This record gives sequence, structure tokens and C-alpha cells, in this order.
Amino acid sequence: MSGRQKLLLAALAALLVVLYLVAVGGGRHDRGDPAARPGWLGRLGGDRSAVDPATVTVDCAPPAPAPTATAKGTAVGFTTGCVLRVADPGGLHTLVLRSGARFVVSAPAPGDADVTVRDEVTPGDDGTAVAKVAVDKATEVVLGCPGGGGCTVTVARS
Repeated sequence: MSGRQKLLLAALAALLVVLYLVAVGGGRHDRGDPAARPGWLGRLGGDRSAVDPATVTVDCAPPAPAPTATAKGTAVGFTTGCVLRVADPGGLHTLVLRSGARFVVSAPAPGDADVTVRDEVTPGDDGTAVAKVAVDKATEVVLGCPGGGGCTVTVARS
């Protein structure tokens, strides 16, 4: 190996060490924000727009009022539970559910996974409980109202 090759190899090794130290030492020491947008890398994955509320049908256990269209989406009121039937969105989209009170949501995971995800969503600091459900095919999403006192959930446009 010539002297020039040894020098180039040593420079490459030094560059790798510097990059490693910057990656390890220069990182953030917090846990991050799961609600934050993923940045430029996330845009490479394509459009993950919200499901259109008009493509969602609602079947609630009686006695439940009929869903009503609002400027923010479709408001669904129920006492015990509801089933939201989402039409095939033609790709991966997000069903956005908002409420002023806590509610329970249960939905199958997207893709071929044989997993059902269940979560009790509680209002955040702004007083709104938000659930985002990934949908990639015709899906049934089950809503529940803990305590049985009645819930109103909006199938939001965004």
C-alpha cells in the first residue's frame, strides 16, 4: 500500500469517527414530540390525507340521534357505542376523530396484520380528545363511551 493510500484510509477513518461523535453527542436529549410532523423524510412516503367524513357511515346503538354535518366534519352522538364504516380510501389515509370528552376507539391495524388496536382517548391541554386511525381499506371502527353518560365524536376533515 502506497503512502497516498494510507493517508486516504486514515482520513476516511477520522471522518467516520467525527461523524459518529456528532451523531451520538449532537442528538437531542428529550423524548421528542410524537404529534410533530416527521419533516422532509416523511414527505417521501406520499400523501396521508384525512378520510373524507362523507365516506363514513354510522351505525349507533339506540337511542342515538342521527349524525349531523358540521363545518368541521360529521358529529356523531351516542350513549353506549357506535360502529363507523369507512369506505375503501384507495390507499393509506387517516381517520381523524375529535371530542370534548374521553372516548374509546377500537380498529384493526392497516395492512395484513391480524391485530386490533384499542385506546381510551382523553382530552389534552386544549380540552380536545383526538384519535387518529390509519385506514388503508374498507374498515369498521368501533367507538365506545366510558361510563355510559353519552359522547359526541366528530369525524373530522383534518
